[in-house]
Amino acid sequence: MHHHTSHPSAQGSVVLDIGEDTAALVIHTAPEHDGLEIHVSPVDRPEQRTHAAVRPRHLADRTIHCVLIHPLPAGTYTVWNNDSTPHGTVSLTGGSVTEYHW
Repeated sequence: MHHHTSHPSAQGSVVLDIGEDTAALVIHTAPEHDGLEIHVSPVDRPEQRTHAAVRPRHLADRTIHCVLIHPLPAGTYTVWNNDSTPHGTVSLTGGSVTEYHW
């Protein structure tokens, strides 16, 4: 896993590209994971990974830390703890946003 430094996202600054066969995944983390790259892959293709970095997201009433990965084809994904150890799995449905807690 790698760490990145990025600026926080403001409320309403993200547009999701989801539809009938595509979905989005939000992975909630603790603030201390800011900048951590989290990887996901289809469960049957662990070598086909995509990733994003944890960022603070400022909402009207609080700040959360999360990763947003989209668009992803609907299906079941492995969320990776590190390069060789899975953290868990999550199922994504087309046209929706799925939340996962790290």
